[in-house]
Amino acid sequence: MNRYPLWKYILVAFVVALGLLYTVPNFFGDQAAIQIGSNKATVKVDPGMVERVQTALETAKINYENVTFDLSPVPTVRVRFRSNDEQAQAQKILEGAINPDRTDPNYIVSLTLLPASPAWMTRLHALPMNLGLDLRGGVHLLLQVDMKGAVDKRVKSTSGEVRAAMRKENLRGSVTVVGENIEVRVQDDAARAKALNLLKDQFTDMQFVQLNASDGSKLVGTLTPAAIKQIQDNAISQNILTLNRRVNELGVAEPIIQQQGADRIVVQLAGVSNQAEVEKIIGRTATLEVRMVDESVIRGTELSGTVPFGSELFKQGKGVPVVLRKDVIVTGDSITNAQATFDENQQPAVSIDLTSGGGNVMRQSTRDRVGKLMAIVLFEKNRGEVLSVATIQEELGSRFRITNMGSTEASNELALLLRAGSLAAPMEIIETRTVGPSLGAENIKKGFNSTLYGFAAIAIFMMAYYLLIGAFSVIALGINVILLIALLSLLQATLTLPGIAAIALTLGMAIDANVLINERIREELRNGAKPADALNTGFEKAWATILDSNITTLIAGIALFAFGSGPVRGFAVVHCLGILTSMFSAVVVARAMVNLYYGGRKKLHSISIGQVWKPANTVNTEIKA
Repeated sequence: MNRYPLWKYILVAFVVALGLLYTVPNFFGDQAAIQIGSNKATVKVDPGMVERVQTALETAKINYENVTFDLSPVPTVRVRFRSNDEQAQAQKILEGAINPDRTDPNYIVSLTLLPASPAWMTRLHALPMNLGLDLRGGVHLLLQVDMKGAVDKRVKSTSGEVRAAMRKENLRGSVTVVGENIEVRVQDDAARAKALNLLKDQFTDMQFVQLNASDGSKLVGTLTPAAIKQIQDNAISQNILTLNRRVNELGVAEPIIQQQGADRIVVQLAGVSNQAEVEKIIGRTATLEVRMVDESVIRGTELSGTVPFGSELFKQGKGVPVVLRKDVIVTGDSITNAQATFDENQQPAVSIDLTSGGGNVMRQSTRDRVGKLMAIVLFEKNRGEVLSVATIQEELGSRFRITNMGSTEASNELALLLRAGSLAAPMEIIETRTVGPSLGAENIKKGFNSTLYGFAAIAIFMMAYYLLIGAFSVIALGINVILLIALLSLLQATLTLPGIAAIALTLGMAIDANVLINERIREELRNGAKPADALNTGFEKAWATILDSNITTLIAGIALFAFGSGPVRGFAVVHCLGILTSMFSAVVVARAMVNLYYGGRKKLHSISIGQVWKPANTVNTEIKA
């Protein structure tokens, strides 16, 4: 009755041990480290960088703990050190070792902090929680994405494609953009019917209908709701990708860049204090240019020979020199979309869409240059990097492909760079907030103290009022906190001040369940039940009440998460997880301890649960405290 089978005790012990394992890393603090990331869109950090870093440090006789290569969120090499002095010395050595050209560095070597938990814990993914800005300090930005601008850009580019399609079918007429609609006018009804069929077949993401007006009938095309949603989703995702690449230059170990609502992006950079630098990097414009290769320069002599007048020297990939003409054919503003695809031979390729104006220029520029080489250049921070050099196979227009990419990875990467070279839609910073590290440390101290004092007050009350059973409740409450922190660490949640408030609230709610159980046990004792029966009935009958109260509170927490944003959602996550861990600790863990202590006795004469008061008209059979 008051005994658990052995497997249940083992299960409880295993869960508690697992909770301790994932909670402990939060108490090791941070360790000095260096983070190496890419400084250019065309340069990637690969596993070979680990060996280069190790060789440079060992040659300079600088002690380090370990070197690791991480893929998430972007390829990065991180080096751990035992002291800040070794960290500072290593930064100078590595900057020279991996960046021979200091004026145009390929990689960023930045100082950072990493969790100091043991390596074997890290291998088990036992990592500390991430601390939010209000606890660690940093910069918070809220960006508004111009969704209408993204849709307008798509409509304008589609109008050019419509005009080109009609010209190809010898359909004369006018194509104009009015708001978010495309209006098409042709000469007669026969041409109108032909145009309608053509547009419906070729432009499936638009709805074309015939409307009658005072000056005759016309075809009006509007984007479908599904197409508008895809454009907006792509604008958000592309902007987030671009921001991730730019923020990587700051050397932030755990940046938070995520969508908030339908048209906003939140950027949180913990540990960064230079708000002006952050805004400069995030707002920086990157441009793409399409140029012709100067084939008057013999391949292999680009570095040793003289660059002809009207041309410039660039580098492609791992420093391969390419001489390009200064004349720009089209810029990235003319590129509306780029997708990795396959050619007719099922080989990787990249499909590129241009605006109508860009398509016309491309058509005129390539008509007489079939067989020549054309390059795509990405400019960032006033420096150009060649992304691709391809041979013009035929006259190009608003839509063309780059073939012979070699691998799907290369085509995906080029398509991403073409899309993410600049922002898909304009953004405006509508909120900025900076938190200093000293304020963050003070917030941590106050939050920890408030939780600690609250726990101590609850522990004193429970042990004074319920004696030994109260002590079991306090132990269960402590295990509840351990399990909650372990879950947050396992999920790599970001802890903020509202999260600490949720932990404090969880303490009160968790002990409430134990109070219900203890009072139910007392009630059974007052009604004359034997101690063993009172324990069993108290836990069994209190469970329904605990479940009902926690489910209603859980529903409220889910609603906060679903409809809230920012700190409200953080509070809701900790709150909901705390409800789940509190039910487990109050019912399963507390009863396991009670059963372990009292369940082995053949005859249980009394339990230590404090004074049990009986009605005055009953015989006094006081249960011993």
